[in-house]
Amino acid sequence: MLTNVPKIAIVTDSTSDLDPEMIQEFEIEVLPLHIVYPDREYLDRVNISPNEVYDNMANEVPTTSLPSPAEIANLFGQLRDRHVTHILAMHISSGLSGTYETVCQVAQDFKEMVINVLDSKSLSMGLGFPVREAARQIRRSTDFQSVIKAAKDVSERTRIYFVLSTLDYLKRGGRIGYVSGTLGELLNIKPIITVNSEGKYITFAKVRGRDQSLIKLFDILKECTQEDHYNVAIVHGGAEQEARNLWQKAHQLPNIDELLFNQISPVMGVHTGPGLVGIIISPVLVPQA
Repeated sequence: MLTNVPKIAIVTDSTSDLDPEMIQEFEIEVLPLHIVYPDREYLDRVNISPNEVYDNMANEVPTTSLPSPAEIANLFGQLRDRHVTHILAMHISSGLSGTYETVCQVAQDFKEMVINVLDSKSLSMGLGFPVREAARQIRRSTDFQSVIKAAKDVSERTRIYFVLSTLDYLKRGGRIGYVSGTLGELLNIKPIITVNSEGKYITFAKVRGRDQSLIKLFDILKECTQEDHYNVAIVHGGAEQEARNLWQKAHQLPNIDELLFNQISPVMGVHTGPGLVGIIISPVLVPQA
């Protein structure tokens, strides 16, 4: 009879954009961020939808907040009560949110478990893909270090690119990072935005006009998937038809093993505003034994 076999849990947050089926299939624990209006508050993806946020933005733009230390501690406590011995928690970029730091602080109070907290330096399926790979690795091995390595390997090689209708919401929320575009917006210049090694937004390319920005996204996808095999997510925030058109074109590309279509979380929609279309490109890795 085996003894001392670790029981491993995977924790992430609602900005990972994993669909409910994936969360259930891989038994991933999700900490929801909060959407805050002056007179009410919601849990991201739990009791408010992205469209509810977008449809009301003309009247009021909410703010967002992290999972509270109490909520994080409650989840860790539940996992401890279920005899979990090891937790891999992977979260939205610390360059965009304080979630990672808060989880690190709370984890220090649970010394009876091994808790490893990773900063994805990304968001959306740039976080979701490595989280899912870690969950898959648990099915292949109970070695905790191999689970961490699987998450890191996918995270470090996953790329995210997106376009917005306007930079106003990023500016308002203080998430503009290294993207500059006030003069460019007057000239209808649309930046293709990615995240850098700090996990902050930077301009990857500049094109003129919305249509050209969407064409450029497809060109990036085609160029980045020429060699090897990839899992790809086409994501949107209040721009379903444009994203769906891109998703349909992506089916033409030969090296995409899995092509997902996701709507970004309401919390991210608060900071990007309606009109986001993005691509997340993640390598298909050889499974570890």
